[in-house]
Amino acid sequence: MKSSIKTLALIAVIATSLSACADMTPAQRNTATGVVVGGVAGNLLGKDTGATLGGAALGGVIGSQIR
Repeated sequence: MKSSIKTLALIAVIATSLSACADMTPAQRNTATGVVVGGVAGNLLGKDTGATLGGAALGGVIGSQIR
């Protein structure tokens, strides 16, 4: 039961976050994508909060420079 509630909540969060991107410029979308990808990569590599935040910051900077 708990698993299905968590899954439903995760799907709702993902759907809400994707709909929030509808009015973004391409630069904003690239920055947001970079933050997410960098945060995940930082977490996988460093396995702590500092690595996650550092990866998200670096990913945001890189994503904002992509055109």
